[in-house]
Amino acid sequence: MRIIHTSDWHLGRSLCGMPLLPAQASFADWLVEFVRAERVDAVLVSGDIYDRALPSPETVGLLSDTLTQLVDAGAQVVVTSGNHDSSIRLGFASSLLARAGLHIQTDPQSVGSGIRVGDGVVYPLPYLEPAVAADLLDARERSHAGVLSAAMTRVRESAAASGAGPVVVMAHAFVAGGVTSESERDISVGGVQIVPASVFNDISYAALGHLHRPQAVSDRIRYSGSPLAMSFSEADHVTSVNLVDVGVEHCAVELVPTPVARRLVRLRGELDSLLTDARHTHAESAWCHVTLTDPLRPPGALDRLRRRFPDVLALDFEPAGAVVEARAYAARTRPGRSELDVCTDFLGHVRGGVAATDAERALLQRAVEETRVGAAVDADERGREAGVA
Repeated sequence: MRIIHTSDWHLGRSLCGMPLLPAQASFADWLVEFVRAERVDAVLVSGDIYDRALPSPETVGLLSDTLTQLVDAGAQVVVTSGNHDSSIRLGFASSLLARAGLHIQTDPQSVGSGIRVGDGVVYPLPYLEPAVAADLLDARERSHAGVLSAAMTRVRESAAASGAGPVVVMAHAFVAGGVTSESERDISVGGVQIVPASVFNDISYAALGHLHRPQAVSDRIRYSGSPLAMSFSEADHVTSVNLVDVGVEHCAVELVPTPVARRLVRLRGELDSLLTDARHTHAESAWCHVTLTDPLRPPGALDRLRRRFPDVLALDFEPAGAVVEARAYAARTRPGRSELDVCTDFLGHVRGGVAATDAERALLQRAVEETRVGAAVDADERGREAGVA
């Protein structure tokens, strides 16, 4: 069978407050056209369809339109729930939709039910939360490895009974050998999240979801990764879908790059250098995460950066050679310390350890005194008003 393996769409997600839905809609349009061009038997989406359990109406609308167009393009579509999805909401009317070629698997109790695709069978496994699925699947241990092992026992028994050809399994899990990214939600409970790759032995192809970086655990066990970068930690990812031709004895995988709506760029350096260095021209049309290393925090840094890089979404300050404050915040603000000392300590803290100069200390002293005088005047006026009343 010929399949497209994708996962972790996270529809409705934002990047540093920037909605990604328009970029996700562009990916959906591209995917529909790619399905038409490649004449695939099925599109497999291995979990985390939505970014949250309660998606917005616009997000639900995008998924509905996309799935309709994929089925109209001539492919069966198999969707499983991930740890971000609400299995009940995503799985609504799944029995009815299956008659039209859209198979949505979210119920652990249906594990082991296969879907005939081409000359083989696809076994979709929803995200299996150990606390929920262990008893349902008679797992030997309440861990991700335990519930997936129990699920794969059902898959193998079903495949053997049906005499299936190539067997493809969809799963949403952290399989040993995978490389994580910052944007993934941890599914660990007590360190029992890792599933050994041996769980998928003898399977023609394992279409995995959960990790956002495209990667191969083995030739036949693969993560497609997210079709869009979800955080600046993924700025160097080449986002893609897997085009897979799979048989009993062979499995050929092609990573097909997905369209990039806007590049993600991380910039680091002193402000003046970032604003003038020609090497950063490529970032002028990108979404940027900037880390400034100036010894002192430059005034108006964000506004100045956005004159050259209009889409700075995140700004950090890590001064070169900064002195790390060893005292706890509570110690720096403990009772008995003067207001001036607290103010100068705060100034040093936000500047990465660069202490207040004599001139700055004098200015802060003046501000403290004027604040104290102003507070006293306000108290007198309130007292007079109360006396009149």
